[in-house]
Amino acid sequence: MIISTTEHIPNRQTETILGIARGSTVRARNIGRDIFAGLKNIVGGEISEYTKLQAQSREQALLRMTQDAERLGADAIINVRLSTSMIMQGTSEILAYGTAIKLQ
Repeated sequence: MIISTTEHIPNRQTETILGIARGSTVRARNIGRDIFAGLKNIVGGEISEYTKLQAQSREQALLRMTQDAERLGADAIINVRLSTSMIMQGTSEILAYGTAIKLQ
């Protein structure tokens, strides 16, 4: 599966646009991470636990988007974007979406 943030795949022709491929995940913080983050907030610096949580969430959303595109019969996903939104206090959604296409 070719995944691209561009509108076209270089040196390839789009045969068919299959629709939107999407994948999302909703993640919540946990008390252990919050305690450590609170301590880090006092001394400053990167809160690596949250960085790891966000990275895992992005990867899961991208995987689910890819699986959705495969279900549609796609060879590639173009115009891929990531979005995040807060669902409730301490909980956020990561959404990956793009256009699933069939290449010639």
